Amino acid sequence: MLMSRNEPAIIALSGGVDSAVSAILLRETGYSVQCLHMSNWEDDEYCEAAKDFQDTRRLCQQLDLPLHRVNFSDEYKELVFAHFLDEYQRGRTPNPDVLCNREIKFGVLREYVHRLGGHWLATGHYTRIKQIGERFELHKGQDPNKDQSYFLHAIRETDLTNVLFPIGDRLKKEVREIARKASLTVANKKESSGICFIGERPFSKFLGQYLPTSPGEIKDSQGESLGTHLGLPYYTLGQRRGLGIGGLAAHPQDAWYVADKNLDTNELVVVQGTTHPLLYKNCLTANSMHWINKPPPGWSEGIALKCCAKTRYRQPDQACTAMMGSDGSVEVYFEQPQRAVTPGQYVVLYRGSQCLGGAIIDNAEMRARPLEAAAS
Repeated sequence: MLMSRNEPAIIALSGGVDSAVSAILLRETGYSVQCLHMSNWEDDEYCEAAKDFQDTRRLCQQLDLPLHRVNFSDEYKELVFAHFLDEYQRGRTPNPDVLCNREIKFGVLREYVHRLGGHWLATGHYTRIKQIGERFELHKGQDPNKDQSYFLHAIRETDLTNVLFPIGDRLKKEVREIARKASLTVANKKESSGICFIGERPFSKFLGQYLPTSPGEIKDSQGESLGTHLGLPYYTLGQRRGLGIGGLAAHPQDAWYVADKNLDTNELVVVQGTTHPLLYKNCLTANSMHWINKPPPGWSEGIALKCCAKTRYRQPDQACTAMMGSDGSVEVYFEQPQRAVTPGQYVVLYRGSQCLGGAIIDNAEMRARPLEAAAS
């Protein structure tokens, strides 16, 4: 429940329905609302930054709210995009939205809001903050199909102070209905999807502007050569489309999926069928573990943590046991094998609705659980 405040609240207005409705809810609950539109990428034929700004400007005119505009393209390229390219060059599959939230929205944007005189930063994320005494916890949004805590797991507890998520306790259909009742110009605007700076262009076309192609062999799990790939960075585990190896003689008609990328030999390993055993792993190792609040008691001593995890957005919670590795890494053992666990992506840990934090996946395999994990 939002509480009325007299201090200025600045909403990060993207030009979409979620942040627009957030602005309405803030004003209805007594906040002094201003809007701020942020650009993170120079406009091109695929990026819709200019269109989003025009939508934002019309919204502010309709709602009679002041609008600020800022460009963080340089910061985005340095703090987010450089890491994105580095990970792809290593044959991994990064998620730039996580770094964008930590470094841009709750980093340089948050600082800019304070320079504008804003006491509160508000966003249209489907997630919630719970204050317990002097502690601030990040919790899932009320709508399980829209919860965005996965993308916010890398922020710090201090980042949650003076922050508002006005639609975190609402369902998407409620948000749409509020927008329609207010006759907002974006009430029926389609959802944004994919990576914002790539837009609707083919991914290989975009990545080819920055990374050289390095063709190699596509092989099945038995080592049979099936074709040629463009370069390992252009593929991700579990991928089906774009392999160019359908209809092979002496093979069933089942679809092919990427099961592994062998960096040493520059080989792409593929298997047939979405349930092929090589697509499933029950254990992963991750690094750079970040806890939003303090680590659980005893974590540094290697005590197993019973919790749930997600290895991708919108994945249902998966029961698991997490342990600190001998080198400070994190080992996560799942009760059920997980499909296409992908290096470079994030494993995010939960207890109930609370998001504990997460780490960057290094590798995954089928492995017997250690006795400590099995017994805890």
